[in-house]
Amino acid sequence: MAERLRAAAWLMLAASSGCSFAPAYHPPVAPAPVAYKEQGPWTPAEPASLSAAGDWWTLFGDATLDGLERRIGTDNPTLAGALGRYDEASAYLREARAGLFPHIGLDADITRNRQSDNRPLRGSNQPDLYPADTVGGEAGYELDLWGRVRNSVAAGRAEAEASTDDLAAIRLSLQSRLASSYIALRGYDRQIDLLSATVDAYAKADAMTRRRFAGGIATGIETGQSGAQLAEAQAQLADLRNARALTEHAIASLVGTPAPNFSIEAAPASLTLPPIPAGLPSTLLQRRPDVAAAERRMYAANREIGVARAAFFPSISLSGQGGFQNTGLPGLFTAPNIFWSVGPSAVLNLFDGGRRRAQVAVARANWTQATADYRGDVLKAFQDVEDGLSQLHHLGDEAVAEDQAVTQAAQAERLSLNRYVKGAVDYLDVVTAQTTALRTRRQAIRLETLRLQASVGLIKALGGGWRGGAQTARTQTTPSLTTPSTGA
Repeated sequence: MAERLRAAAWLMLAASSGCSFAPAYHPPVAPAPVAYKEQGPWTPAEPASLSAAGDWWTLFGDATLDGLERRIGTDNPTLAGALGRYDEASAYLREARAGLFPHIGLDADITRNRQSDNRPLRGSNQPDLYPADTVGGEAGYELDLWGRVRNSVAAGRAEAEASTDDLAAIRLSLQSRLASSYIALRGYDRQIDLLSATVDAYAKADAMTRRRFAGGIATGIETGQSGAQLAEAQAQLADLRNARALTEHAIASLVGTPAPNFSIEAAPASLTLPPIPAGLPSTLLQRRPDVAAAERRMYAANREIGVARAAFFPSISLSGQGGFQNTGLPGLFTAPNIFWSVGPSAVLNLFDGGRRRAQVAVARANWTQATADYRGDVLKAFQDVEDGLSQLHHLGDEAVAEDQAVTQAAQAERLSLNRYVKGAVDYLDVVTAQTTALRTRRQAIRLETLRLQASVGLIKALGGGWRGGAQTARTQTTPSLTTPSTGA
């Protein structure tokens, strides 16, 4: 008995120091640029204390936007679904971790039995009716000599961490979509105000032209031009109101409210263009939750290779059972009725038609896919930042030029109308000048809206906030990332 106990102890020691057949994990080194190409001299180089991580939308200084963003976390169904997937991944992790512990069970069997009168080998000393009562338990533990269970747990933990990052990425995507939609809505408000004032001005100009026509000063062509210009402005105003309504409906869905029950009152724009520190490119991969999720899935795929390779080796378990057995309940729990058995068991599959080799091939193919996905996400991350910087840079230059165009067009509009009243030019010059002035004003508003939306896009590309340059995504400190796996 003592020898058996010593053998079991040695097996337990071997299990605790067992090897792993997962390849040594080395995350691919993504070539990080030294600096962003599109970062202009106007971009702050060092992150400042502009916003707490996660509350980046407060940079725009709009109380209504702040209130809407806070509703994303509680009312958005897409985010609720992502939270459900995270809970699912966490449950799978707990299921995998259960394999690290022994399983223990109890059973009881209290029966009355009758044997057939025509049973084979019927003996005179075998009763036809007899009770059989058994109360006992069993315990078992799989020795993880080849790392199958430990690699399964590591893969499950990595998948749970990836789900955490997925949740952060979806939250950031929804927040940025809401901010961009809200900025668009306020841009429509400004254009509606502009078109409303323009319609009023065009209506006065049309009335003046018709009075001049009635007095024999203007021609029918001029009244047609003024009337057409007024109707075109009214059509543009209706189009803007429709676009605003659709944007408001989209915001309602984002905050989890039925569109008929939701409205945002038109208000003067109070959004400010925030300074956004791009930081160093080398920190981007730590701040982006989608990149972090891709890295964790790559690590999980690496551990799954170890799980698949461990199937080529025997599964060794320690098990034992014992209890009381008697032909009746009276006296069941007495020493003569004790039974027990204990000992190791091993199972080795000698031939499976190539199934295990196929499973290893599948695991390696998943690793290849996960690695490629990670590299693709890294490239996309740098592209997103460069796109955002480029938009802010060039849209800023365009906005400066457009402001000059607005000033010049307004002057031309004023002069042409004065000259028309004095009879120096015909109404076509007025129409041309007014059309140009309206177009430049609307373009200026559109450019300001695009710059604000580009700021949202850049914040999303940078990972959704910062605080003193620290990363905002989940910090990756898994010890196994720097500890190579060993062979058997």
